[in-house]
Order: sequence, then structure tokens, then C-alpha cells
Amino acid sequence: MDLEVPAGMFFGLLGPNGAGKSTTMRLITGQSRATSGTVEVLGHSMPAESRRVRSLLGVVPQQDDLDTELTVRQNLEVFARFSALPSRRCRDAVDQALSSVRLTDRADSRVEALSGGMRRRLLLARGIITAPRLLLLDEPTVGLDPQIRQDLWGVIETLRAAGTTVLMSTHYIEEAERLADEVAVVFAGRLIARDTPQHLLRIHAGAQAAEYRGDAAHRTLVEESAARAGLPSRRTGLSVSILRAETMPTDLREVLGPPDVLRPTTLEDVFVALTGELFV
Repeated sequence: MDLEVPAGMFFGLLGPNGAGKSTTMRLITGQSRATSGTVEVLGHSMPAESRRVRSLLGVVPQQDDLDTELTVRQNLEVFARFSALPSRRCRDAVDQALSSVRLTDRADSRVEALSGGMRRRLLLARGIITAPRLLLLDEPTVGLDPQIRQDLWGVIETLRAAGTTVLMSTHYIEEAERLADEVAVVFAGRLIARDTPQHLLRIHAGAQAAEYRGDAAHRTLVEESAARAGLPSRRTGLSVSILRAETMPTDLREVLGPPDVLRPTTLEDVFVALTGELFV
């Protein structure tokens, strides 16, 4: 996989489990070593300059690795002291990170007493406490309710506006569509598409999807009819969606009738059109 992300960009990695997103993150942080090829982060070669690279990174891991016996503030203080942050700035940095993720009122609470959403916010606070030049987000909002996800998006957008380069892997399509300047679709360790979300939609899925529901025979009819018309389609549960529905010819509309749902296309449609696989 050949991937270059310009400084200051918000870049999204999309793909199913096992596609290589977390492996890419581990290569960047030095947790894994490439068996071939080269990895360069912020102008520094990995793994030779891994210590320097880690001092410039902020990481929000997929797995919760907080110290549950410490308080919220203590978790951040310990991390700040182990970082390259000057000791005189540690307290202010902790206070600012707590404020950014709206955890100031829980600063003295032990981590074990926090809800799952609060713990994810604390992980984000830890990732941004050193004002990193590059922030890695590995499934940062997995398992969170919509309100908490919106809160985290707000924090991330603030970082983006301040010039931080952000690399995020996610299963949530709306995150990539809303936040990313560019996205890369990764499948089986390969980069199969890269562009802005809007351009990927335009090229691979069009503007609209016509969704038809019915029994197996009807779904097969929809798929075969779409193929004869040269239009891509995808199955979603008990329905079939015809992509580029805005270009459906009149005779196809007459055969199938009006769709049960006419909706905007999504990056998930793009992924399925490219790979034949569903996000999992």
C-alpha cells in the first residue's frame, strides 16, 4: 500500500475489519515494523527515529487502556509527565484537555466510575494533551451513542482548524463524509480508491440510490435488470439498491415500478460497489 498524507489534512481510512487500518496505525507509531518498504512520519524514518516521532504524535486507540485506579486528572498528569511536554506547562495542558472534552467537572473522579462515553472522551483528551502535530484516531467513536459522538466530532473539528494533521480509521461512514478532506478505501491490505468523499460518490455511486424490497425472486429481478441497464446495484438485507438511480432509463423504471425508498448514496455504497463487501 502506497499512502502519502499531506500535512494539515484530515484523512479517513475506510474498510472492513481485517483490511489493514489498525496495522497502518501500528506502523506509524512504531508498534509494528514493516517487513518491506519504508515508513516516514513527519519527515522522520521509522523505526529508526521512532522516539522522535512518538513525541510528535497523539494517539486515541481503539482499545481502552486507561488506568482505572487513578482519577481522570491523574491519568492525564501521568501521561503528560512521560511526554516531551515541559513540566511547567503540564497543569495548564491538563486543564485545557479536560475542558476540550467537557470533563472538567469529573477531573477528580476515578476512571472506573466513568461511563463508556466519558472514558472515550478521556482517551481523546490524553491524545491531544501535547498539542500533537499528527493525531491518530483508531475507531475513536466505536460503541458511543450519537450525542457523545457529536461531542467528539466538535473537538476533532477544532483540532483540524488549528492545523493538526488527523488520520482516522472508522466504520462510521457519516464521520468520514462530515470530517475528512480525503478518504482512502482499504481492502485486504490494498488501497483501492482515494479521493474526496464527494468525488468518490460521484464517480462510483452517483447521487441517488433506488431501493427495492421484496422476496428473493424480486430482488434477483432488480439486480439482473440493473445489470442489463449498465447500472451497479447492491444488496442490503432484504432489499436491493440500484446506484446512479438518477440515470435510470424509462424502460427500467417501467419494469420495476417506483422504488420503495429513494435515498442519497453513501460511502458504504461506494465501498460495496468497489469490493462487493459490506462494512462489518
